[in-house]
Amino acid sequence: MRSYRQLFHTPEFTPLFLASSANAVAQTIGGLALGVLVFRATDSPLLSALSMFGPSLTQVLGATFLLSGADRLPPRSTLTGVFLAFAAGTAVLALPGLPVWGVFAVLVGQGLVASLGGGVRWGLVNEILSKDGYMLGRSAFNMLSGVMQTVGFATGGVLVAVLSPRTGLLLAAALYVVAAAVIRLCLSPRPPRATGRPSASATWRANALLWSSPPRRQVYLALWIPNGLVVGCESLYVSYAPDSAGTLFACAALGMLAGDVLVGRVLPPRLRPRLGFPLLLLLAVPYVPFLLHPALPLAAAAVTLASVGFGASLVQQERLVALTPDELSGHALGLHSAGMLTMQGVAAALAGSLAQLTSPAQAMTMMAVGSAGVTLLLTGAARREELRAVSCETGSGG
Repeated sequence: MRSYRQLFHTPEFTPLFLASSANAVAQTIGGLALGVLVFRATDSPLLSALSMFGPSLTQVLGATFLLSGADRLPPRSTLTGVFLAFAAGTAVLALPGLPVWGVFAVLVGQGLVASLGGGVRWGLVNEILSKDGYMLGRSAFNMLSGVMQTVGFATGGVLVAVLSPRTGLLLAAALYVVAAAVIRLCLSPRPPRATGRPSASATWRANALLWSSPPRRQVYLALWIPNGLVVGCESLYVSYAPDSAGTLFACAALGMLAGDVLVGRVLPPRLRPRLGFPLLLLLAVPYVPFLLHPALPLAAAAVTLASVGFGASLVQQERLVALTPDELSGHALGLHSAGMLTMQGVAAALAGSLAQLTSPAQAMTMMAVGSAGVTLLLTGAARREELRAVSCETGSGG
């Protein structure tokens, strides 16, 4: 599969794509509205960051106990239920007078549901498309995320400024209902990809199998840690520039879109694997000068440039799919999604804590330096693994 035209002519890809569009806008508007609502109520960078990205922390519980359901539950019914659960939870978040502990209780539940939904959705993408089409399909979804985040943050910023954060939350809840309706009405029922009942023990066995391969371990770490730390920088936009956070989020989404176009469509396949780690460095380095409190135009340009580096995830996802057996595709991709979002939650908590002790600008610089350092360590480990593989092949051949 070589073109987006072929991609969108694939049966059932378009409705899944449209439902994901509504979901992405809902997450973006809802996250921004909730972050502003919590910051206004508490004046705390830590709680604001956690309200936007903290639910990701609970994905580690979902990855531990629920993820076997990604391949063992019927996709259409499961995704419909996931989107409706998010709609209900987001509507509760809009209730006046909801205490901060109540907000985080809802977010914990949403994080658990999301861990299962991610595995089901990405496994379904891999099922609808052939393996050679997965890269292009995931590129389209990533570009969708960039466009929808740009739209969502722009819309959310206007709603928060002109109306109220609660209005943004209600709109997000309505969009989740739209996503559920599209899935239910436009996708055909499919049987589960694997047999057996979902269980914690099945989840643990599959996790252990996936983690037992050194090449897969390195791919997972590269997918989770460097970009997770940079998302920690993003979680501080509201406290760094309360009146311009929507602009910074929109610029980040625009840069991510550019990175996905670059990797998914512009770079030739033979060159893509070599640029995974350089793109991860690009993701971190532009945030280092935030220590100097750059003016908004410079900050926006730095954020846009850095977010091009998110295109590295496409390179690593393609390798993960190639290293994973088909019957574990949903679980493997769900583990990637849950681990990535968990790391984003950890990074948001860490960034918020550093900002409490220092300042948002200093915390952003520290997170960026940490991300670049981890990328360099992973680069060295990957090169050593390649040398060992070459040495083993040479030894066996001799």
